[in-house]
Amino acid sequence: MLAKTESVALIGTDGCLVEVEVHVGTGLPTFRIVGLPTKSVMEAEQRTRAALVSTEQRWPPARITANLAPGALRKDGTHFDLALALGVLAADGRMDPATIDGWVCVGELSLDGGVRTVRGVLAAAIACRASRRKGLICPAGNAPEAAAIDGVKVVPVTTLKDAIDYFRGKWTPPTVIPAPDANVASCECMSEVKGQDDAKWALEIAAAGGHNVLLMGSPGSGKTMLARRLPGILPTMSFEESLDVTKLYSVAGLLQERASLITERPFRSPHQHVSVAGLMGGGTGLARPGEVSLAHRGVLFLDELSLFRNEVLESLRAPLEEGVVRLARAAGVVHYPAEFSFVAATNPCPCGYAGHPSTNCRCSERQIEAYDGKFSGPLLDRIDIQIALEPLGKKELLSGPGGETSEEVRMRVEKARSIQTERYGSSMRTNASVSRRDLDACLSMDRNARRTLERYIDRSVLTGRGLTRVLRLARTIGDLEGRPSVEAGDVKQAFNLRVMGCLGGSDE
Repeated sequence: MLAKTESVALIGTDGCLVEVEVHVGTGLPTFRIVGLPTKSVMEAEQRTRAALVSTEQRWPPARITANLAPGALRKDGTHFDLALALGVLAADGRMDPATIDGWVCVGELSLDGGVRTVRGVLAAAIACRASRRKGLICPAGNAPEAAAIDGVKVVPVTTLKDAIDYFRGKWTPPTVIPAPDANVASCECMSEVKGQDDAKWALEIAAAGGHNVLLMGSPGSGKTMLARRLPGILPTMSFEESLDVTKLYSVAGLLQERASLITERPFRSPHQHVSVAGLMGGGTGLARPGEVSLAHRGVLFLDELSLFRNEVLESLRAPLEEGVVRLARAAGVVHYPAEFSFVAATNPCPCGYAGHPSTNCRCSERQIEAYDGKFSGPLLDRIDIQIALEPLGKKELLSGPGGETSEEVRMRVEKARSIQTERYGSSMRTNASVSRRDLDACLSMDRNARRTLERYIDRSVLTGRGLTRVLRLARTIGDLEGRPSVEAGDVKQAFNLRVMGCLGGSDE
């Protein structure tokens, strides 16, 4: 007898529906799973068998074949257990096969018949709604995240018996109670940063247009404090952005149990010894997302940039340019989104005191040259704002907290972002991420602005990419000031922000 239900295969951050066909026929008692399963799927036999026996259900002494279609799509994960167990019962005639047909089932079975939480349930709920299936059977711990998708009937189960009784009409599932938002550490306030008004203004521009920033300064000048306060001045996340980030964290298995949507922008600060796989993503089989993807719609902060390995830094070039990570593995190519605000902090030299007004630098010229050479031109060319922080003076050090709060700055940033949303037709598109064609259509530079731009090009070494990024900065500065066109002052300020404290800048 044949029974069918459905589950999902996680491809990147998307859930692809997989038809689970189970056939129970005559022959030697065996259980075989086909359809390009990984080892974690193959091990479902032992979990499924033990769970059924613990639920007082007989394991069929027959030849059992489970097919996961489409067969060309690689299947990975333990979330196929629940669909396989229900398929075995239906194919053995102990459940009506019609009752499970059209349902999407995800969940890992424990040996005592419990249903454990799994990753990627939010992606499964989205796939369920897109394909107009009857509903989603999922672990109770994952139900709140699935319930965030409107139009999907979610049935939370804690045991395999719950799922069996539901399809037999003997059990009514409880109402899914909305869970609180996922816990994210609250951002510190910008008013706590003493001095550094130019750097604060640079971060405001970066937040308004989605630009990348390099902060260079001596130890104690406030680089890390400023970077950690950037999420607090970024615009409040829209529902689409929250869904985008939550789905990614769900696929990565980092979404807290019984947590709903992530509503605060991520802040990721990997250690200097992070590997390329840890930063970009990797692992066996279908690769998991790395730090650049976990920072999606938020901030990726690399403190002490000079301490990161060269191959790690150079791997950032593609996501900084394209906003996506492509991981090629034997199992296939996986795409993960990586649109983040990149902030890097570094000292001006190995000892950190080159150019300091009161502390002598202990580095030789050769050491400083080697230090500067660690940052390649192509990488620096992708960083829009490069600003040098001055050491704090006595007045700033002795003063108390003051200046504008993060809330006040964020209000201006959101106003500039609303202009960009109206201009580009989407809240997810910023001056830093749109195509050059869309950017040129909204520049509206007057004659003085164009002359200023030409004058700066003649006086500096500026690549094609560098020119585009200067124009993006100028457009953002104009948006913050509420100007419909880019003026000469915007171009001048954008150029100065790009070259100040620059450690290099040659083209590829």
